[in-house]
Amino acid sequence: MEKSFPIRILLAKPGLDGHDVGVKVIAHSLRNSGMEVIYTGLRQSVDQIISAADQEDVDVIGLSILSGSHLEISRKLLSRMREKGLDDIPVLVGGIIPREDIPLLKEIGVQEVFPVHTPLNEIVSYIQEQVPARRKKSNSTV
Repeated sequence: MEKSFPIRILLAKPGLDGHDVGVKVIAHSLRNSGMEVIYTGLRQSVDQIISAADQEDVDVIGLSILSGSHLEISRKLLSRMREKGLDDIPVLVGGIIPREDIPLLKEIGVQEVFPVHTPLNEIVSYIQEQVPARRKKSNSTV
């Protein structure tokens, strides 16, 4: 029998944005749905986010951005992920995202965008249905 692993998601607040109530609510909802959540905290650099994602062997990275820097941060993050061979980890972006920027984010490689006020169940369902586990699974039991 193959061992089942929960989805591991890293949530991060990149840049200088100091508001984290929303991402903490999302983290709580994802945990309640059975996912393992690693929250890196406020004011994370792109390199800190990538390092944590690699060390924690996450299945997905979720960025919460309220500062308006979503395009710049996403471009930089996805570029560095490619450099480090981690571009197989899907990146999701949420926060204050103008509708006209959503196609641009997807064009640069963001898998999905969840603007402020997206219902929590939509975020959870999307991740459960669309984000495959990328970790190497072990058939042995612990």
